Amino acid sequence: MTKIDIISGFLGAGKTTLIRKLIQEAYGNEKLVLIENEFGEIGIDGGFLKEAGIAVKEMNSGCICCSLVGDFAQSLSMVMDQYAPDRIIIEPSGVGKLSDVIQAIKDLKDDRLHLQSYTTVADAKKVKTYSKNFGEFFNNQIAYAKTIVLSRTQLLDQNALDEAVALLQKQNPQASLIVTPWDDLDGAKILKVMEQKSDMAAEMMEEMKAHECCCNHDEHGHHEREECCCHHHDDEHHHSHEHKHHEHCHHDHEECDCHHHHHADEVFTSWGRETAKLYTKAEITSILEALSNEESYGKILRAKGMLKGEHTWYYFDMVPQEYEIREGTQETIGKLCVIGSELEEAALSKLFGLVSES
Repeated sequence: MTKIDIISGFLGAGKTTLIRKLIQEAYGNEKLVLIENEFGEIGIDGGFLKEAGIAVKEMNSGCICCSLVGDFAQSLSMVMDQYAPDRIIIEPSGVGKLSDVIQAIKDLKDDRLHLQSYTTVADAKKVKTYSKNFGEFFNNQIAYAKTIVLSRTQLLDQNALDEAVALLQKQNPQASLIVTPWDDLDGAKILKVMEQKSDMAAEMMEEMKAHECCCNHDEHGHHEREECCCHHHDDEHHHSHEHKHHEHCHHDHEECDCHHHHHADEVFTSWGRETAKLYTKAEITSILEALSNEESYGKILRAKGMLKGEHTWYYFDMVPQEYEIREGTQETIGKLCVIGSELEEAALSKLFGLVSES
């Protein structure tokens, strides 16, 4: 089956640069076809293809570049018959609506094709201006994107970047965002985000279900449960209040009425965010101390995330009264998730300094 990636973006956003990076660093030896439908921009091959119908040009990377004029369905079918590619990259007009392109592909009803991803590239410096002045087209590209890749973020100060991220998240809260400068990321990591949204809450819930750590064990499973909840790490690790974590586990055990064999997703809820905000290690430590020892945020069972610092990335993992913080590799955007019951989302937003992004 041939995968289709749609890479949209307003005029001058950087679609062509992103496609080049993916071709060089992510797609490997896949047989590619690039379909361009630009409006007054230079195509990826350095010259806009103006021939009628389908014009095919062999690129140095081995990618075939096509410019479509005429019936989309017929032209795409011809590409499939002639080239049988592993993947088709569609680069729509910068002033086109992403929703129209998505619908056009769905209307094909061709079993040989699979819509793998639909991504919008947005110039971080122009998000506010384009949203205000060209909302019909720009906002459509944002609202329908599965992933939004911000370009030129290295040219913004932190306040301006936070403002752009907040505006995009308001328009499309479900989209994955990439805010890290492209030079700091491998194309394969960008493609992974484009193809599959990372759902930290779902992953954490799955871990809990796998262990059945808190509410699905018999009366003889106490020691197994302690091992599960009170795991240890090799990195910097903190215990609060003289290892009272086991006491907390027993207390939860009594409250949750375990003989009913509840599953994790029946008992707990999750709260998570993506953010470009910068954090210091001291700030993260203070946040985790508060989550571990205060009840004003709800009954916290687990918190996990990766947040950007000034010169590094901090990964954290917390269970009640016990947490670790370590330095980790570059990510596409900061992510955090809290799981528990009776979560106070407004208080959590304030604790992580995300009130302005709500």
